[in-house]
Amino acid sequence: MRSVMFRFHVCAGEIFELKAELNSDKKEKKKEAVKKVIASMTVGKDVSALFPDVVNCMQTDNLELKKLVYLYLMNYAKSQPDMAIMAVNTFVKDCEDPNPLIRALAVRTMGCIRVDKITEYLCEPLRKCLKDEDPYVRKTAAVCVAKLHDINAQLVEDQGFLDTLKDLISDSNPMVVANAVAALSEIAESHPNSNLLDLNPQSINKLLTALNECTEWGQIFILDCLANYTPRDDRESQSICERVTPRLSHANSAVVLSAVKVLMKFMEMLPKDLDYYGTLLKKLAPPLVTLLSAEPELQYVALRNINLIVQKRPEILKHEMKVFFVKYNDPIYVKLEKLDIMIRLASQANIAQVLAELKEYATEVDVDFVRKAVRAIGRCAIKVEQSAERCVSTLLDLIQTKVNYVVQEAIVVIKDIFRKYPNKYESVIATLCENLDSLDEPEARAAMIWIVGEYAERIDNADELLESFLEGFHDESTQVQLQLLTAIVKLFLKKPTETQELVQQVLSLATQDSDNPDLRDRGYIYWRLLSTDPLICHIGTLASVYHKPPSAFVEGSRGVMHKRLPAHVGNAAGGSAPEAAPSIIPSQGDLLGDLLNLDLAPPTTAGPTPSTSGMQMGGMDLLGGGLDSLVWLPAMKAKGLEISGTFARRAGVIQMELVLTNKAMSVMTDFAIQFNRNSFGLAPAGPLQVLTPLGPNQTIEVSLPLSTVGPVMKMDPLNNLQVAVKNNIDVFYFSCQYPISMLFVEDGKMERQVFLATWKDIPNDNESQFQIQDCHLNSASNKLQGSNIFTIAKRTVEGQDMLYMSIKLSNGIWVLAELKVQAGNPNYTVSSGTRRDR
Repeated sequence: MRSVMFRFHVCAGEIFELKAELNSDKKEKKKEAVKKVIASMTVGKDVSALFPDVVNCMQTDNLELKKLVYLYLMNYAKSQPDMAIMAVNTFVKDCEDPNPLIRALAVRTMGCIRVDKITEYLCEPLRKCLKDEDPYVRKTAAVCVAKLHDINAQLVEDQGFLDTLKDLISDSNPMVVANAVAALSEIAESHPNSNLLDLNPQSINKLLTALNECTEWGQIFILDCLANYTPRDDRESQSICERVTPRLSHANSAVVLSAVKVLMKFMEMLPKDLDYYGTLLKKLAPPLVTLLSAEPELQYVALRNINLIVQKRPEILKHEMKVFFVKYNDPIYVKLEKLDIMIRLASQANIAQVLAELKEYATEVDVDFVRKAVRAIGRCAIKVEQSAERCVSTLLDLIQTKVNYVVQEAIVVIKDIFRKYPNKYESVIATLCENLDSLDEPEARAAMIWIVGEYAERIDNADELLESFLEGFHDESTQVQLQLLTAIVKLFLKKPTETQELVQQVLSLATQDSDNPDLRDRGYIYWRLLSTDPLICHIGTLASVYHKPPSAFVEGSRGVMHKRLPAHVGNAAGGSAPEAAPSIIPSQGDLLGDLLNLDLAPPTTAGPTPSTSGMQMGGMDLLGGGLDSLVWLPAMKAKGLEISGTFARRAGVIQMELVLTNKAMSVMTDFAIQFNRNSFGLAPAGPLQVLTPLGPNQTIEVSLPLSTVGPVMKMDPLNNLQVAVKNNIDVFYFSCQYPISMLFVEDGKMERQVFLATWKDIPNDNESQFQIQDCHLNSASNKLQGSNIFTIAKRTVEGQDMLYMSIKLSNGIWVLAELKVQAGNPNYTVSSGTRRDR
């Protein structure tokens, strides 16, 4: 406590003495006092109590003293805003001083005093300085605008300072131009949508002219601004590149990198077959190489930038590989960056040189660098396929050194090479197995286990090797445990009789004795897969994820059974015709083909298998008792929601019969349905009526009436319907096919005379003829009429029964058909025709 008080008294004494000296009449004494104040301020002493006395010293013609006072003001104005207003009149006066240095000093200090109260007083002096006759004052004022914008952006915009800044881009002095660009760029960064730097060819030309004459930092500002410009064409790009290229030889590395940035961007617009393009590539290499002769810190910055450049255009430095070879006295951060660039530049032409260098690095004393060098050899093998064999040979040489960390890194790398080039370099496995006992790092042990499991059929004692790892299973890291579990399961699949006990042991360790959830889950997955025989052959596919056979979630993996015509005893042959493969999608693409693609099965005796006709209409049963319900959206594809259904026509209204099943664990609500445009304009006639929440494992049946007044677009096949169903979980999509018979309207019976006239009037191009084989129609007219297929007339011609039928679709299309039936012959001929109803 005593020391604190003593210090306080000393400070108070110092302040009293400084106050007296600051108010002295002697200029030299006053200047020395201000220097002492600044010195105390610099070492952290609080001299804010002297604020009024220091401000009084502003009234002087001595430039040195004025600079010191302004420095004090910048430091303490924020903590003494009320007293800082005292200095406003002096600022205004100094901005009109005959000496341009004092005018510039005043405007610079104004920008650094971040006090809202005095900001508005500084606008008029700043406006005068922006139009000052001296370029030094103008360039200082330009920077002040950016600082003032940071304090009060609205004030700067209202006072028109931004427009004045834009005018300064056309200034005759290059330094004023550079500072104006820097100020506008800084303002644009804080207001990205302001579009302050609206560059055009004229302003770009002015910037390029100023580029040659301004200072190095001014050049950086201008180059960064140029990089944001998008040229109109390749000629303008080439012109800008030609004028920027001389900056590549600048002594300042920041200027060089800014110039490289501009050239890299504008090269995108240059045709690669242009001679100048090749010349530019050659010009970019020397300055980048020169940057690497600087001190290590600058080297690192240059290398990081070069790394980005070679990722985009490796051809720039493809002949400069030696520059990136590591020197013995390089810091580790420089070595690692050079190593990365070497890998990116590696190609078939220089791989021998690179591998020799990397092999040399692998014998150094720096362990981290050695590890990176060994990994680099593996990356070269993966990048340059032709060098893979040479890389593997180099890695084997390193393994022979028996240096522990080198061997372990080499095994990790070889595992990656095995995965990239399977069944190519397995001859080295024996050498790897010899070093099994020396592996003590988790990544290396996991890599070796993967190799043993992957190539178990080529390793005689693979089970013994994996069993040796299993002895200390609980002491291993999670990475090794997971890999060991997978490897033993692979081994079991390849040698099931020899390794049954081993796989049971590892599954027991993973599921019953482990606390790691990842390990436990993987163990349970493998256990279930191995205990479900049909899924064993699907390991590595989606079936192993869903734990279901592919037929459960892959469309088209199984056929759909249709109802058939009842059996008929009077079959002359006493047997049945061979069964044709059922088809869900109709074979004809036009409307007539779809309409006549009937699913009519021939009669059979009580024999083995009913046969199907060659004419089908996916899901359509004109003569049976109804349609089977099909699964349209499996639960696996809809987060637990399964949708099945069928179509029906009742009292002239098409009904979509839906069955919604919740196979998820959460409640489903807020159901809605929507159709895509389709061939016949089918659309929901009302909302989907699911009135109660659908709980887990619950099923609900919903009947959705459909109209035919929706938007129309031809689908393939014609009866395809694309549906979207929404609930509180997500939106799900599926497609289904409705029977064309759903579109047959009830007033489709045509008058005989009209039928005859219409049949004669149908053009030949609209007529089609089909053969129906192995079909028996006994008293089918009534059944067909139930599906709105009407028999208009029947007559016998030359021993053949001729049936004439009419169908009308919901969109007004009439279909007329003639069915030729000969007694005792199960093969019929259908002639059909159609025309749009007028």
